[in-house]
Amino acid sequence: MTHQPTVPPRSASARLSRLATPPPVKLHLATSIMFGVVMGSGAIVAAWFAGEGRISRIFETLQRLQLSPPLWLEVPLVTGELLIAPAVILFLVALLITRLSPQPQAWSRFATITILLALAMRYVVWRSLSTLNLSEPLQGAFSLGLYAMEMLVLAGNVIQLLLLVKVRDRTSQADELSRDVQAGAYCPNVDILIPTYNEPEFILRRTVVGCQALDYPHKTIYLLDDTRRPHIKALAQSLGCEYVARPHNEHAKAGNLNHAIPLTESELIVVFDADFVPTTNFLTRTVGFFQDEAVGLVQTPQTFYNPDPIARNLGLENTLTPEEEVFYRQIQPMRDGSGSVVCSGTSFVMRRSAIEATGGFVTDSLSEDYFTGIRLAAEGYEAVYLDEKLSAGLAAENIAAHATQRLRWARGTLQGLFIDANPLTISGLTFVQRLGHLEGLLHWFSSIARVVFLLMPLAYSFLLVIPIQATAAELMYYSLPFYLVQLTVFAWLNRRSRSALLSDIYSLVLVFPLAFTVIQVMLNPFARGFKVTPKGTTSDRFTFNWSLAWPLVALFIITAFSLWRNLGLCLSVDYRMVEHWTGMSWGWIWSAYNLMMVGIALLILLDVPNPDPYEWFGLRRIARLRVGDLEWWGTTDIISEVGACVELTQAGFPVADTPLEAEFEIVDAGICIPVRVVKVRQDGTFPSVQLAFAEDEIDLGNQRRLIEMLFCRPGQWQRRNTPGELRSIWLIFKILLRPRVLTRDTTTRAISVAQI
Repeated sequence: MTHQPTVPPRSASARLSRLATPPPVKLHLATSIMFGVVMGSGAIVAAWFAGEGRISRIFETLQRLQLSPPLWLEVPLVTGELLIAPAVILFLVALLITRLSPQPQAWSRFATITILLALAMRYVVWRSLSTLNLSEPLQGAFSLGLYAMEMLVLAGNVIQLLLLVKVRDRTSQADELSRDVQAGAYCPNVDILIPTYNEPEFILRRTVVGCQALDYPHKTIYLLDDTRRPHIKALAQSLGCEYVARPHNEHAKAGNLNHAIPLTESELIVVFDADFVPTTNFLTRTVGFFQDEAVGLVQTPQTFYNPDPIARNLGLENTLTPEEEVFYRQIQPMRDGSGSVVCSGTSFVMRRSAIEATGGFVTDSLSEDYFTGIRLAAEGYEAVYLDEKLSAGLAAENIAAHATQRLRWARGTLQGLFIDANPLTISGLTFVQRLGHLEGLLHWFSSIARVVFLLMPLAYSFLLVIPIQATAAELMYYSLPFYLVQLTVFAWLNRRSRSALLSDIYSLVLVFPLAFTVIQVMLNPFARGFKVTPKGTTSDRFTFNWSLAWPLVALFIITAFSLWRNLGLCLSVDYRMVEHWTGMSWGWIWSAYNLMMVGIALLILLDVPNPDPYEWFGLRRIARLRVGDLEWWGTTDIISEVGACVELTQAGFPVADTPLEAEFEIVDAGICIPVRVVKVRQDGTFPSVQLAFAEDEIDLGNQRRLIEMLFCRPGQWQRRNTPGELRSIWLIFKILLRPRVLTRDTTTRAISVAQI
């Protein structure tokens, strides 16, 4: 059946339309607060520079207090070996906890978080009462600016630590509830919605086929085509799924979903993005939660079957964990514990009565999924997070698409400060739920702090500013324990999804556009509309993204010069001027670190060739090849939707100047398709044969079985652990000394097969 564009006929249409009105243009409270803070701070600093008496006296008093901190803040008069003892002891304690409890348990997580919170408070008190340099307006402005940015980042970290005390793991609950689904005791009807906008046909085919392969009896699949393409309508008809179109693209994905909901009628609604393919057990693992009438949403993790562009451009596809792992391994279980699970836009199940009661998907933000989840929680529905990889999609395929996606997320999330679904003000949420959402909002503001941290060493060398007034002994006594323990448990707390150093690299790549986006949203939140992340793109050459790179290139040059200048100043300063010498030393160390990280970020912005839009999988399957009346047996090495490489276990395979026509069978999958033998390699005792599939000659049944084998096997999307901090240091130097552009292997083996 095909649904032509219509006005939603159901009674829910009135509720769904109430979010269609764009927010009024006015000076929002969030903008007013930010404007007031910035202008107020600027006015105070300007008055200080102008020598206004009262302001100058206030800062003179504060400077005297900084130079004479309370006695209990004084560093003990002991040798350096004893001063470093607290850091060493706490490091060993943290290391012991992580060894006794390799995975965070309630007791080990509580102990670690308690230590970190105590050290953070100790550090904040020391920074506040002893380290600010308010000796003159220039020094004070930079010192207070750096202090404010540190406190902004620490506020987000402290909130996260508090929320991490309680996390939820729903695996055992899903085991129990799924029995009712598998036994048929609870099998409500399910509508599966697949919104699409310009995605290629081969991507949509695998998604629809994957949804049809779900091991669940009562399901209907709807392909929601927002570009009204005749060939996509024909695809839906050939696959046997429903096709829905509308006469306009108002409100983008949210509007597309809202248009489709009244045209469907099942009790539960599932949403998959156009490139996400579920494993066959997706519904059996998630539907059971809805036996509890309070549950309105079940969200599962996003994972990707292709490497993200950062890992690929660095040549670390099999080493770096995907960027989304931190969010889905650490943040979402933490959010589940506080009742603030984020609806992530794909791979989720929603109760129809819940989405209708809240008025449909939120349309006044680019992050329609996030704020729809907030509305559900505000209405009293429970959002559940099941931490199992039950689907996989297509990650951004180049750094430009990666940037488009992340900037849209930042803009959409921060727009929440200006709409009715603002998680900080909407009625119906608890304090803990608001705290969870506040942590998410502060995350984007940290990009501004990151820019300040990159620029601050320049003030050391070019303006002779010392923003942190501290001796080496004070740094060892107060800073070292906090940062050393944090470094030790960082990856452990996020369940080995990302090391601290590699996390810093990921955050640096888009730091300038993100900071600009944050400021732009706060000033004009709805200035830009929705921009879809392109999918199925290819490239056959190295491409450097100058639009993202130019601020980093400028920073790299200036930082390199400042490092040379800082070293010179450090050598020329009288070491007996302890505070000044320590400050300049800290400046060149900071510059060196920034220079190294910016260098890696620039390498990330060089996209490596990616000429094949299809993903290749290293699957070992028993295979048979027939050429005429002869046949050969072997095992697949790698395989995709368009080709395969088979390692034969018999000799004598024919070698011809032109491609051979053959029949290829994967025995255990029941796949038998026509192929062309395009290359035969004799590297060992037996030949290796490269095959290209004749796509137009593959019947629908074999297409389905091939897609199901490649994308739909339960448990196939496994997690990797991030390299530890020491290995991360080694990787950083390896990347800098041997970037991928200088290596011969600039493409993967799968791509070389695809080029035959």
